[in-house]
Amino acid sequence: MAKTRNGKVISISSVKGGVGKTTMAINLAGIYYSMGKKVLIIDADFFSGGISVWLDIRNKKDIYTMINNMANNMYTNLEDYVTSYNNGIDVLASPRDPRSAMKIESKYIPVIFDFARKIYDVIIVDTNHIMNEINLMILDNSYMSLFMITNDLIDLKNMKSIVSIFKDTDKRNFLVCLNNSRDTGRDYISLFDMRNIIKCNIDYTISNSFYIKNIDKYVMDGEILTLNKTINRFHAGDISKLRSIANILIDDKYKDGDINE
Repeated sequence: MAKTRNGKVISISSVKGGVGKTTMAINLAGIYYSMGKKVLIIDADFFSGGISVWLDIRNKKDIYTMINNMANNMYTNLEDYVTSYNNGIDVLASPRDPRSAMKIESKYIPVIFDFARKIYDVIIVDTNHIMNEINLMILDNSYMSLFMITNDLIDLKNMKSIVSIFKDTDKRNFLVCLNNSRDTGRDYISLFDMRNIIKCNIDYTISNSFYIKNIDKYVMDGEILTLNKTINRFHAGDISKLRSIANILIDDKYKDGDINE
């Protein structure tokens, strides 16, 4: 009999596009895989998802197929809708046709999570940066959320608004990660000022040394950076930081959601 797991849903979010959210989701999947965990990546950026492209998987089914079958009493098993990347990482892809994204109802999100938790140790959800009903449902049903920000004033002001909403709703199960590897020349706002702007702690920082000049090569090859031996050797510090992030996101001591106060 297959092992029944009690997996944790980890959502990777942002309040602005182009901040490295998808890269983080894929890198964390690699970290968890190297820890011996069975991982599912759900691409919930329904209009412009990039997980399948990065990992070079040719999925025949996607999350819309699954939800449509659920709505029409044709659902079978979660395994029938995912595509395997390797022996420990599966992907539930975003809709192949962006028009299908508009037909996805948020009520199915927790149902999918419940199915996934029984099969996978970690479910990583790559979201869209727009705080619509789908994304709010994802955040509400995540064990932990990781918000990616950059040294960008618009990004920081938008993050301030989200933090304000979280405080009003007493949401504490989230971490904030500053990604300095995304725009290596953008450092005009100090870390102190960024904290003051968003009115929240910045829990982790990915250094500008983790900027990968030839990242397109890895994307073309469908390779996960954190599983590459050369990158692990030359960027040991940043890989170690990603391992720390991965561990705290699934740490049982945060099961009550008491992270940010």
